[in-house]
Amino acid sequence: MKKLAYSIIALLLISTSCKNKEQPEQITEDTPHKLPNIIFIYADDLGYGDVKAYGATEIETPNIDKLANGGVLFTNGYASSATCSPSRYALLTGEYPWRNKDAKILPGTAPLLIDTTKATVPKMLKSKGYHTGIVGKWHLGLGSGNVNWNAHIAPGPNEVGFDYSYIMAATQDRVPTVYIKNGYVHNLDPSDPIEVSYKENFEGEPTGKDNPEMLKMKWHHGHNNSIVNGIPRIGFMKGGASAKWVDEDMADNFLQEAKNYIKEQKNNPFFLYYALQQPHVPRTPHPRFVGTSGMGPRGDVIIEADWCIGELLKTLEEEGILENTLIVFSSDNGPVLNDGYYDDAVEKLGNHKPSGALRGGKYSLFEAGTRVPFITYWEGTIAPKKSDAIVSQIDLFASLSALVDSDLNGSDSKNLLDEFLGKSNKGRDELILEATTRTAFRKEDWLLIPPYEGPEINKSVNIELGNLNKFQLYNLKEDIGQQNNLAETNTEKLKEMIASFGAIRGENFNSIQALELK
Repeated sequence: MKKLAYSIIALLLISTSCKNKEQPEQITEDTPHKLPNIIFIYADDLGYGDVKAYGATEIETPNIDKLANGGVLFTNGYASSATCSPSRYALLTGEYPWRNKDAKILPGTAPLLIDTTKATVPKMLKSKGYHTGIVGKWHLGLGSGNVNWNAHIAPGPNEVGFDYSYIMAATQDRVPTVYIKNGYVHNLDPSDPIEVSYKENFEGEPTGKDNPEMLKMKWHHGHNNSIVNGIPRIGFMKGGASAKWVDEDMADNFLQEAKNYIKEQKNNPFFLYYALQQPHVPRTPHPRFVGTSGMGPRGDVIIEADWCIGELLKTLEEEGILENTLIVFSSDNGPVLNDGYYDDAVEKLGNHKPSGALRGGKYSLFEAGTRVPFITYWEGTIAPKKSDAIVSQIDLFASLSALVDSDLNGSDSKNLLDEFLGKSNKGRDELILEATTRTAFRKEDWLLIPPYEGPEINKSVNIELGNLNKFQLYNLKEDIGQQNNLAETNTEKLKEMIASFGAIRGENFNSIQALELK
């Protein structure tokens, strides 16, 4: 591996304080011992079985496979949560999301979830001379709860460590349906101001519920408010016509922004958080990808996302920086088919298994909710391998901190740098997993799910949630599909797991909130 830690202080004439606002000294292509560029490629609702390198047989993902076959493919790689906002919070802060009572699926008008005084991955990297950027999905809240979308929107990504941000506020199915660049709505016409509400509609504005004749995509559950581009959304929006995105162009738009960022920062060490919107709903592939998977829009947008990753890799190669770039690929949570729209995700699934051999999916405490594709790639530095080490996205903070010789860290993050660089198979001994405020506990080969009230299956999305009125205990090494509950036959292991879980989680683990698909 390249000698990364040597001569860093001599090369970077900046303060190591994360609050330093000065720009780092530019590093030329001839500078020795360059810090590696770091890119997070973060898919949205991509399942363990949605990638060919992870066993998919019905879909082609050649560019993700290139990362997997040329880097470390983790078979026990976890998101912190089975839903998006909590996972993104943990990814950037290195803190379990259940420690923050507000870390749940956020509406488009939610205030910023991350405290601006908290250490974050981008802040840590900035303190070591990195330029930091985010392109894509944010969904971690903006402002203080009463956002004026027609003025500067803060606090947001720029206030928690990102020098550059080009984002959607929440999700593709939520209003406002606009891009936000460094705190300002992009292409907004001041004479057509934006108004947003998650409580009531604006007079005269059509909705998916009342105006089905205007829809090109029908809603199944929860997505029946304002209509944008013929697609009904969650929440109500008025104005901002010139700023509204075109859904089918979103992947290309974010990709171009990411490529531009790389080209502009290629002579600096940079951190890019490239947050894909696929395959989250609404699934709106560009026309050139329509029909490419044979599985309808969900399959098509996975093909589209894979292509975007390939184009990003080409850009790194063309700019001569691929071999000095550490890439981390993963997903915020597991898969879901029908997540609010009729888009043939169920009807055209065929033999494809988005969860692979795992049980459950998005929203679930079963393995498919949080065990996701997880790959690290660094051409010329990481040797290709498959690893069974237990690793979490939470651990990227401490590991990258060790990589760049920083003292900053997240409270729950573990330094697994050797695992991420393919030098060790040890990994974590234990890990708490979360799904809509409920928590489970992984320790070595075992998984404990405490008793929880609520439906065993959410019928709207047809996913087993992991709820049961008694403890569940699974040996994942022998039973990856979680078919054999050993809680009653292996009472000693059950007691051990409960004690270990309680030592971290505390006694209030059963204080939960009901799942709301909205």
